[in-house]
Amino acid sequence: MDLQQILTVKIKDAIRILFDVTIDKIEFQATRKDFEGDVTLVLFPLLKQLKSGLPYLGNEIGTFLVENTNLVTRFNVVSGFLNLVVADTYYNSYFNDIRKNADFGFVTPPQDADAVMVEYSSPNTNKPLHLGHVRNILLGASVAEILKASGKNVYKTQIINDRGIHICKSMVAWQQFGKGQTPESTGIKGDKVVGNFYVAFDREYKDQVAELMAEGHSEDDAKKKAPILMEAQQMLLDWEAGKPEVLALWEEMNQWVYAGFAQTYERLGVSFDKNYYESNTYLLGKEVVQFGLAKGIFEQDPDGSVWIDLTDEGLDRKIVLRADGTAVYMTQDIGTAIQRVKDFPDVGGMVYTVGNEQDYHFKVLFLILKKLGFDWAESLYHLSYGMVDLPSGKMKSREGTVVDADDLISEMVDTAAKISDELGKLDGYSDDEKKRLHEMIGLGALKYYILKVDPKKRILFNPEESVDFAGNTGPFIQYTYARIQSIIRKAAFDFSADVEIPVLDPKEKELIKLLQQFPEVIRNAAETHSPALIANYTYELVKEYNSFYQTVPILGTDDLLQKTFRVQLSGKVADTIAAAFALLGIQVPERM
Repeated sequence: MDLQQILTVKIKDAIRILFDVTIDKIEFQATRKDFEGDVTLVLFPLLKQLKSGLPYLGNEIGTFLVENTNLVTRFNVVSGFLNLVVADTYYNSYFNDIRKNADFGFVTPPQDADAVMVEYSSPNTNKPLHLGHVRNILLGASVAEILKASGKNVYKTQIINDRGIHICKSMVAWQQFGKGQTPESTGIKGDKVVGNFYVAFDREYKDQVAELMAEGHSEDDAKKKAPILMEAQQMLLDWEAGKPEVLALWEEMNQWVYAGFAQTYERLGVSFDKNYYESNTYLLGKEVVQFGLAKGIFEQDPDGSVWIDLTDEGLDRKIVLRADGTAVYMTQDIGTAIQRVKDFPDVGGMVYTVGNEQDYHFKVLFLILKKLGFDWAESLYHLSYGMVDLPSGKMKSREGTVVDADDLISEMVDTAAKISDELGKLDGYSDDEKKRLHEMIGLGALKYYILKVDPKKRILFNPEESVDFAGNTGPFIQYTYARIQSIIRKAAFDFSADVEIPVLDPKEKELIKLLQQFPEVIRNAAETHSPALIANYTYELVKEYNSFYQTVPILGTDDLLQKTFRVQLSGKVADTIAAAFALLGIQVPERM
């Protein structure tokens, strides 16, 4: 049991003995910094049942705990709050319990636990991954790890948008301007090759629209009649009709993109258990519409289109099948969700990592699946996140003004190298060691900068700021971890045995109290799908450790008991930093 659970039992006993009343719930909060105490009992909720004044209640309960337990040494009452000072013996015992537990904070899922499927990335195959994708990927991958740590079985998946007019635009542009070039012939990653042709299409399209308008066409008419757009539209019809040469080019260019994506994913350190492809899923869901019609969940208009009326739920009517019988995205998403549960029968819920511009879509999707009677639909979650902005403004793929993910990663690594060299952080390292550390620091900076922000908030991304070696940044935390490893390497004595410190230094106690919070932080991060809770907890732990390091001698004390305990405490802080950062997909260096 954790401290609050133990105290809950003791306080309930106290109330039962003192007031002959059984209390169901006890409420705690952190003790304010300006008062002495380790944990605070909130007295206000007890007034109704105990019918006593607040100071009297606090003093009676506090006195009982001091006199009848070995847990509380002293207390003070401030208004409706009972601040409790917990015995050092408790913290010694707790620390010795967790010190050698490599899985501290993590929960092993029971054998019969339902699984959660986390969908993230889900790119289009007409362009490389960009900064917006990076936030999506990092959020989804981190949430998957956090859910695992909280005791869930997890499957990681993406649906690749590999069909549609946007794909055909790149294909038409390659036919017109490509001159047979390939990733191999150009030495350019395949996703970038295809993305370049998507930009080339847009450039040619705008030129053609301008020419048509100069000939006297209206703007709307010119936009519809631009020859290159009409070619792309015809290509889409040919693809849907299964024209062999179109399918062959589509497959070839998509393979270029997949190979490019794989390189980016590998560098980011993310992976998937299964990929779904829109070309395989776009027809899914049509049979479900027929089922829903028969059950009266959907309704058919005179033109043959099928709708669901959600006005009673505060939404609107949503089309699920066009009059010509073709599916819409909603239909496809319904069918894909059902297919995933068929593929993974133990899935009891899904997390969709998608930007907040799709909030309404997912409200409708989840409601439809509930109305169709799927139990797992109660456990669907839209991990909605804000956009990533740059100092230069909004990104546009078709105009080629996006921040390419690969370029961004390389820039982060280069920035890490530049700042490390300026600070002399890596003096004496070999070139290979420097290269590995630059990669670790650059990626750590990128991931931490993005994940420390609550998913719902927009981010203004500043690469230089993210690689700062001071403040709430990844490199600052990585540097603290490396500092602790240096201390452990210098500890030339056996510090493996459990020790008991009669009187803990306040800084030691604060660190143990922060370590205590780690399991709860993981639980809360899993419940809220927020890696930011992990990131900012880690920063608070590191800040507290650095304060401890500056004020308390670790290897410099002559007391072997203290020295042993402080090296052990440093080691556990380092282990917790590494575990927390692993949940964010960030590596930590042994030296830095």
